[in-house]
Amino acid sequence: MSVVTRFAPSPTGFLHIGGARTALYNWLFARRHGGRYLLRIEDTDTAREVPGAVEQIIDSLAWLGIPPDEAPVSQRARQQRHAEVARQLVAMGRAYYAYETPEALQAMRERAAAEGRPPRYDGTWRERDPAEAPPGVPGAIRLKAPREGETVVDDFVQGTVRVANAELDDMIILRSDGRPTYLHAVVVDDHDMGITHVIRGDDHLTNTFRQCQVYDAMGWTRPAFAHIPLIHGQDGAKLSKRHGAVSVLDFRDQGYLPEAVANYLLRLGWGHGDIEVIGLDEATRIFDLADVGRAAARFDYQKLAHLNGIWLRRADDDRLTRLVLERLAHRTEGAVGAITAARIAKLMPGLKERARTLEDLTGSAAFLVRTVPLPMEPKAEGLLTPEARIALRELASAWNGIAWEPDALEAATRAHAEAKVLKLKDLAMPLRAALTGSTTSPPVFDVAAALGRDETLRRIAAVSG
Repeated sequence: MSVVTRFAPSPTGFLHIGGARTALYNWLFARRHGGRYLLRIEDTDTAREVPGAVEQIIDSLAWLGIPPDEAPVSQRARQQRHAEVARQLVAMGRAYYAYETPEALQAMRERAAAEGRPPRYDGTWRERDPAEAPPGVPGAIRLKAPREGETVVDDFVQGTVRVANAELDDMIILRSDGRPTYLHAVVVDDHDMGITHVIRGDDHLTNTFRQCQVYDAMGWTRPAFAHIPLIHGQDGAKLSKRHGAVSVLDFRDQGYLPEAVANYLLRLGWGHGDIEVIGLDEATRIFDLADVGRAAARFDYQKLAHLNGIWLRRADDDRLTRLVLERLAHRTEGAVGAITAARIAKLMPGLKERARTLEDLTGSAAFLVRTVPLPMEPKAEGLLTPEARIALRELASAWNGIAWEPDALEAATRAHAEAKVLKLKDLAMPLRAALTGSTTSPPVFDVAAALGRDETLRRIAAVSG
């Protein structure tokens, strides 16, 4: 059997971090078993659909590196097929038309509540002749669910779970206006798409019992199920906007790398020994649903930022330079051209050592774009005492004629410091302030080399007069 998984989001909102993890697990499971991973947009709730949500979902999956293997399927486009199966169930004697008015259904619920019973459908039309239908009341189709025994699901994550059939009523599968219900449409779509494994959040577990009854009524083979725990915030509550970024592309915009986000999502509720840093290639080799825990995972932004810093340090310098240039172009830092790109590329090995996000990295590289006079951090301004400004002017003169590369600049500076009976830091610290406007940067002689002779001397002159 060839494995086929699917991710089936609703476009009633943008792709959030929990949905992204579900997509990732489906992608990994399919890859691990040499199968296919599909995308179905469950777009039947047109009233709640958010404009642009479908595009955002597709862009998010592409950014994470887990696009579907085929073009997305629209559930809305398949409504005729859903209705066809519902009517087939009626013809098979496994579903029936029910003709209650909304008022009659409300009275049924109120009667159940008054008697202390759950508000389930009482099966009024289960064996009744449709010829008795009241005039002008369109019929809805209800599944003729089994009333005895249990519905049992063997779940990859939750184990064996079961519910007494007496707890489940005859659910509507096709509304009186001809629209299918979600629980019915999902089964038809998964069957027709050849889905072999349904991997989704454990908030869908109660739906699974009802959906299995549709599979059984049609005589279709059920897929295997894996219901993964939800993601909570650090406070233990379900992850929401108040916890911070929840849309996948929010994390992109905040400067996280897709490989870091995917790595972090993978480890939220799944483990493989002590391995923490795992790329998608490695994950496809070792991912197993047996390693998914049952407890809700807690999203920790500090851990994500730490992991992102690790992936930043591993990332290709040319790629990081391009990403930083894109971010600088959206700021008001001045022109971003070839000279700036060359400066950033030259300093990237040192810049990325201190960064945890692309925003950090862009902020630390911004001094390379700026023109004099540089904006000064208060601590940097404090280093530029009158004595330090004189010392910098003299240092600039001492650099005349030397090769403009880090080792030569450092050697000339050390020799000048010794001649002036100064410690190297007495020159290096105000030099860093003059060149960057900050007290932190890559090694200061690397900075000077990246800026080039003319720009370095221009920045020294701007503070030393």
